[in-house]
Amino acid sequence: MSDFYVTTPIYYVNARPHLGHAYSTLVADALVRFHRMQGENAFFVTGSDEHGDKIMRSAEKNGQTPREFVDAISGEFRRLWPELGIDNYRFARTTDDDHVRFVQKILQRVYDAGDIYFAEFSGHYCYGCERFYTEKELENGLCPQHLAKPEFISEKNYFFRMSKYLPWIKSHIEEHPDFIRPERYRSEVLAMLDAGVLEDLCISRPKSRLTWGIELPFDTDYVCYVWFDALLTYLSALGPLNCEDFKRCWPGEHLVAKDILKPHAVFWPAILKAAGLPVYTHLNVHGYWLSRNTKMSKSLGNVVDPLEMVKKYAIDPFRYFLFREMHFGSDASFSEEALVGRINADLANDLGNLFSRVLSMTAKYFSSHVPQPCKRHEADDAIVELCASSMRNFTQLFGKIQFAQALECLWVLVRALNKYVDSQAPWALYKQGNMERLATVMYILLAAMRKVALCLWPVMPVTSCRMLDQLGQTADVKTPPVPQINDEIASFEGLYAGTEVAAQSNLFPRVETEGASEVKKAKPKEQKAVKPDRKQVAPRAEKNDEGTPADVLPEIDFEAFKTVDMRVGTIIEASKHPDADRILVFRIDFGEGAPRQILSGLAEYYTPAELVGRQVCAVLNLKPRKIRGLVSNGMVLTALQDDKLTLIGPCTEMPNGSSIA
Repeated sequence: MSDFYVTTPIYYVNARPHLGHAYSTLVADALVRFHRMQGENAFFVTGSDEHGDKIMRSAEKNGQTPREFVDAISGEFRRLWPELGIDNYRFARTTDDDHVRFVQKILQRVYDAGDIYFAEFSGHYCYGCERFYTEKELENGLCPQHLAKPEFISEKNYFFRMSKYLPWIKSHIEEHPDFIRPERYRSEVLAMLDAGVLEDLCISRPKSRLTWGIELPFDTDYVCYVWFDALLTYLSALGPLNCEDFKRCWPGEHLVAKDILKPHAVFWPAILKAAGLPVYTHLNVHGYWLSRNTKMSKSLGNVVDPLEMVKKYAIDPFRYFLFREMHFGSDASFSEEALVGRINADLANDLGNLFSRVLSMTAKYFSSHVPQPCKRHEADDAIVELCASSMRNFTQLFGKIQFAQALECLWVLVRALNKYVDSQAPWALYKQGNMERLATVMYILLAAMRKVALCLWPVMPVTSCRMLDQLGQTADVKTPPVPQINDEIASFEGLYAGTEVAAQSNLFPRVETEGASEVKKAKPKEQKAVKPDRKQVAPRAEKNDEGTPADVLPEIDFEAFKTVDMRVGTIIEASKHPDADRILVFRIDFGEGAPRQILSGLAEYYTPAELVGRQVCAVLNLKPRKIRGLVSNGMVLTALQDDKLTLIGPCTEMPNGSSIA
């Protein structure tokens, strides 16, 4: 059995934990749970970074010693994680004795190798970043992070020959395309390396200026720079370099926010290389959580306390919102209105309603026991196929840290199951006495609901276990409900006839708040597509010899425009056409129950993988067209600029099937 090892940042404890800390740690928890469902041993390391100037200043401001201050704040971090349902982690502190010894050992190793030297230096020192900046790195003379003028300091210090390893770092990034992900941050680091702004790294502070730090093993008049110290926690938390945990787990991967990209993408690989240790496998970089469109800051008073949200809305809805709302790598906005909207639309209306109605009908029609299915119909086979494809897409995207897209693929199945209930009308089958058909319909629903519950364990462990318990399955929050999720994708079996299930379910009561009508994300009513009158649709203008329109297209009246049925949908599958190099084949969820197949000539502009989970706008009532043996049932909208086609989608996420008017 292989090991999966991931780390959060080692959080700087100059202030209490907030939403950004919670998100990084929740992602680590979810990834560990996901990999355990893949049959791997998995755990993560988090912890507290407790040395440096800012700690000294914060302690003095609070009338405490540095040790008293870090003990208190570190304790708050440590107590928060169980409150958020976080498990399977080790908590490391940079003030731990074993970490101090580990850092000194690595410092001595790098020093003995000749990669640390002593020199007099003058530079621009930012106390907020606790580092020196070169002239090239400053923006209009200001620290690019804090937008404040650094203090110019001249002093003697120890330097790490980081510049020696910059060419190697660049080559490694270029040779390993997924080393830093998403792609935008890989490009940012390569641009940083090409700009020539990076030099050797100052890794010491004189005790005459700072005493709160790890003493250098080769000069007791100096303490270690906080970034050289904290990064090594990812290794020291595993134990000595020759221990079994280290051999099994390293190299692992890291989760960081974009503001600490440079230390993790440049400083850290260089330190590892200099110490003769393998570099990590992936650096996963997420964006900021914004409040009122501004990065959260204690000074601005817009910091979200995760515990307050959990107390008000419960753990799992809060966890679901964070994973569903942020597209990993991009910034996302947090508001209670948006949280309530997700709870009511996705959890209460979609998932909760599905469990409530299906379990109630099972109680009424089969005395709360899973019925024995009979012969499947075409509609049943479509659900079984969709179940497999949704789970497959979910696991592939989740493993690639595309959490929001993964959950959308799962919700394609949830919404389809609700539509399946409506279309198959179990109440009518019962009234007709068609018990064989009714048994099959109810079995399909219950078995598919079990698959949804299994997939949700990494994101909503408590709710996942409640759903499985309601379906007659034993489950524990700390133990994966299945040893191998891939086996569940390959087979629809797993729920056995005769299993007793709950008679009712109330997983997610709707949240009613003042002004709730403003935040509900009600789905648009289904509208029947109007068949176009071919006589009303105006022809395109004739083209001139250069192939461009001789004039603008002729005007059409509003009635003609109304015949075009344009809707928003989500791409749940994408692949290349087997017989046409330029064509991509999409399966898109437009809220119709089953995905719609649409073909588009976008293969030279996009790869299939980058489009799965993306929302698009499309015309649905075009006459079906066969392209090299495959039928296209609609047309996705694109824009052409500089000979490049770009997909058009909504500016904000919309329910699938939303009309474009």
